[in-house]
Amino acid sequence: MRYFIKNMVCPRCIMAVRQIFQELNYAPVEVTLGEVETARAVPEEELDQLRETLVGYGFELIDDTKSRIIEKIKNLVVQSVHHDHQGLKVNYSEYIASHLNRDYAYLSSLFSEVEGTTIEKYIIHQKIERVKELLVYDELTLSEIADQMGYSNVAYLSGQFKKVTGLTPSHFRQVKENKRKPLDAV
Repeated sequence: MRYFIKNMVCPRCIMAVRQIFQELNYAPVEVTLGEVETARAVPEEELDQLRETLVGYGFELIDDTKSRIIEKIKNLVVQSVHHDHQGLKVNYSEYIASHLNRDYAYLSSLFSEVEGTTIEKYIIHQKIERVKELLVYDELTLSEIADQMGYSNVAYLSGQFKKVTGLTPSHFRQVKENKRKPLDAV
């Protein structure tokens, strides 16, 4: 049985959700960002306990189809921006449409309707959060960060960064305390 979980954004989330399912004796077969596959279905009378336990850890069981699609889009973006460091070889619209086997125009419209923002803006905000993280680590030059994040040049990255944060990347690097957001708050 497959269950969809909201707010799973990192490997630690996967570990936490796996542990929740194991502790409740629902034997997860596979746990990935936003999804859990179990060997057997959770009995209907025990679903409320599962929901409550997940909420206690900041997660949420998703029941409706639209919410599942939105969560899958978010997970694909988070995975590609924060965890796949090779960068995309195709644009995001192709990447998302191919992974969800749906028309991108439909996905984009649905995302905007439900989230109140576009997929493109969501991607930009995720990328800026990743850039903030890389700036805080202070291991890469701005040029290396721009290249890793798929920006054509430093000027484009800097302009987008300033538009979103109100700061230049170099100024952010100087005043980096308390400027990052958790991924599920982006």
